[in-house]
Amino acid sequence: MDRRTFLCWLTMGTLSAPAATGAQYTTGKMPRIGVLFPPEPESPTEPNAAALRQGLSDLGYVEGRTVTVEYRYAHGRAELYSRLATELVRLNVEVIIVGSAQATQAASRATQTIPIVFVGIGDPVGIGLVASLARPGGNITGPSSAVGSGFAGKWVELLKEAAPTISRVGYLHDPSNPVTRRLLPDVQIATQALGLKLLDLELQDVKQLDRMLAEVNKQPGTALVTFGEPLIYAHRSRITDLTVKYRLPTIYGLRVFVDAGGLMSYGPSLPAIWGRAATYVAKILKGAKPADLPVEQPTKFELVINLKTAKALGLTIPQSILLRADEVIQ
Repeated sequence: MDRRTFLCWLTMGTLSAPAATGAQYTTGKMPRIGVLFPPEPESPTEPNAAALRQGLSDLGYVEGRTVTVEYRYAHGRAELYSRLATELVRLNVEVIIVGSAQATQAASRATQTIPIVFVGIGDPVGIGLVASLARPGGNITGPSSAVGSGFAGKWVELLKEAAPTISRVGYLHDPSNPVTRRLLPDVQIATQALGLKLLDLELQDVKQLDRMLAEVNKQPGTALVTFGEPLIYAHRSRITDLTVKYRLPTIYGLRVFVDAGGLMSYGPSLPAIWGRAATYVAKILKGAKPADLPVEQPTKFELVINLKTAKALGLTIPQSILLRADEVIQ
């Protein structure tokens, strides 16, 4: 090779080399990500959206500069999931991030090739989204909120400890949600162990809520347990207001309900899980296959108590619970 040929080859090689940044892609175009938020409001400061953006930014994927993000919002309306997922598929995004079990099922029906990263699903193996936690298989993986078979019983135990005089526990859930439906037997076992009567409160339309809780309140000594799937999450302020109105002590699976005025919550941090989803996206954009990325399970759970709400309900939270709380809202 003569000197002129060598210099020409060196120049071409330099121009074609990828930039050394935190986000390196296999193609020259800016990658496009699709995000389907089942219940969250369209706000950049919403905790889950903010956690995802921060997680992506920390890995070098800055929205509008190094990555394009397409957002779709269902506002808790499950009938919109299929249409919104199909819209993202038609945009030819490189990866789709989805925030609920039903929405992930809709996305999986829309595509078997585009990688799907779910966020905060409680039982991805049990509802058939992945083959196993270690080896998901297919085009779906992500950080889960899987809490184990006995976890729902912990909610009942904490509720009974906080409100010792209760005699009935209503499990408020959306019957169309496959994850929370599977938790019902665990809640039943826990209520029986504590000598409590279980009420199966199926909420299919939020318009039913006021009438349902008014009916439940006719018998004293009733409390509620709810995890907070999209239908309930989307109407959390109304739900927490009604539980106070009807003096129903309630424990939730997500702290966002306590921030909205609920009594107490125990569960994983959902914003932290959304932040972890960014790691999956980064690996996929760099060539990893969803089938080879293990599903993560939460390792930290937080107990949050709202003393203002406790006072409104006429409850004095025992010191034994307050000492275990990660945060007490005054």
